[in-house]
Amino acid sequence: MKYADLGMFDRVRLRKPHPCGSTDWRVVRLGADIGLKCEGCGRRVLLPRSEAERRIKQILSRGIEEIPTASDAHNG
Repeated sequence: MKYADLGMFDRVRLRKPHPCGSTDWRVVRLGADIGLKCEGCGRRVLLPRSEAERRIKQILSRGIEEIPTASDAHNG
């Protein structure tokens, strides 16, 4: 399943549980690699995007869509 629209701080569920028992993760890095943080124990992992897309079962909730910058505040 492809998740090209994966965003920062999205909560995702992976297919197999982490050794701590949790299946829910938070996206903490986007790029060629996807950084995930376990919601159960806080462990961070870095997976190649192709592997992360295979392992993700579903997106549970969306994180921050866009962080406003200082220039956005001045543009009105």
